[in-house]
Amino acid sequence: MDISTAQSIKLAIVSATGLSKDALHIYLGMAVYLTLTVGTRRFRPYLGWLVVFIIACAGEWVDRRDDIGSFGYWRWQASAHDVLNTLFWPTVLTLLWLLKYRSKVSVHP
Repeated sequence: MDISTAQSIKLAIVSATGLSKDALHIYLGMAVYLTLTVGTRRFRPYLGWLVVFIIACAGEWVDRRDDIGSFGYWRWQASAHDVLNTLFWPTVLTLLWLLKYRSKVSVHP
């Protein structure tokens, strides 16, 4: 069984950092999210969340191709798990921001 370039890169990152693949998904999601929300002039958490979602799905599309090549089928449960891991904290932070933003916008009698 041949290992794809994408999988080789992932394994090298896991080896270099000593982190699990699950942890790397969480860190990558947070790094992208924080860079796009805190690191910009206009604070738009929903756009940061959307970019994290797109990147997570793109990564899983690559994994899908590798799964089909290696196993003959797509391990979609593993892909769904990875997307959820990647999006968990960006989702929590975006929802907290939305709740705070809505409470400031709503008019109290």
